Amino acid sequence: MGETAGRITGWLDFLVRSVVLGLAAAFVVVFFRPELLERNGQVDSFADAVEQSAPSVVNVHTARRLDDIDPEFIPDYWRRYFDDRPGEHRDRVESSLGSGVIVSPDGHILTSNHIIEDAEEIRVALHDGRIEAAEVVGTDPETDLALLRIEAADLPVIRFGRSDRLRVGDIALAIGNPVGLGQAVTQGIISATGRSQLGITTFENFIQTDAAINFGNSGGALVDTRGRLVGINTAMLSSENGGSGVGFAIPVSLAQGVMNQLIEHGRVIRGYLGIAPQSLTLELAESFGLDEPVGVVVTNVQRGSPAHEAGIIPGDVVTHINGNEVTDYYDALNKVASLQPGDSAEIRVIRDEEVRYFSAVIAERQVPGQN
Repeated sequence: MGETAGRITGWLDFLVRSVVLGLAAAFVVVFFRPELLERNGQVDSFADAVEQSAPSVVNVHTARRLDDIDPEFIPDYWRRYFDDRPGEHRDRVESSLGSGVIVSPDGHILTSNHIIEDAEEIRVALHDGRIEAAEVVGTDPETDLALLRIEAADLPVIRFGRSDRLRVGDIALAIGNPVGLGQAVTQGIISATGRSQLGITTFENFIQTDAAINFGNSGGALVDTRGRLVGINTAMLSSENGGSGVGFAIPVSLAQGVMNQLIEHGRVIRGYLGIAPQSLTLELAESFGLDEPVGVVVTNVQRGSPAHEAGIIPGDVVTHINGNEVTDYYDALNKVASLQPGDSAEIRVIRDEEVRYFSAVIAERQVPGQN
């Protein structure tokens, strides 16, 4: 009898453990790997993702007063919000449309810098129909990001995703205000990550997607299938370049760093060394006696800069910064920019086929047009 009771107790214990483990596995799948629940690797609808994220995406309208144009550019819908009173003299106005994303309960909105650049008035249309005046917290022309702020309550703040976990082939949704039609959603896939050397901004690390990013989508949200923000839409290749259907977004990891600095300092603080670097080609590497084209050759040194004070000269090949290998122009730019003013950086260079080390005190990078 005792042996039978022991067996029953053992089976009950086994069943309880199995149920607990099953529930734990279900929790992990639902919250961390929901794609495993998708039928045949596909989802029936992205409506839930859009419902989660779309209220956080706003329309941004800017106005800049001009004296030398005749047409009136403000759409009828917006005219009453820009002090357009009949019978009163006012300057001619040039306007533009874009999008933005609400990123904090305090009313902070991330958008593209080129949308609000030189704007004298900025208005934001919320998903619920409210129209709010916006002020510029700060801008970062070198990433084409800007941070606005509105005074409003009960704001729908978007959830942040992980852009560093994106893979080629992941589904992406672009939400914005294309061609002034009102909010719209397009769907595509992530076709590349870490895109650079495009000449769009100084610091480039773009997400490439084939989700349609049309005029007016700039500053809007690129979200994953759970409605989490993974990028800020910024540009598309025009059809004349043979790039129809190719759009670019700034990774949310980069955008968050810029946002935090704009909130704290009103500007983005980056390091400055004072060299003009050029990526090495195979031919250049051979001419410097290098086995492979890794590093950058210094083509110019700004007089009075940290590099000049340290003793770096044109023709030096920079191979490492603080012990970290420099691969090319953009890598050198990003490594220097990530340093803080006042930091001491060890620069390893090759000069006349000999390895030399220099210590430079990093200065702050100055950017024309940064607010």
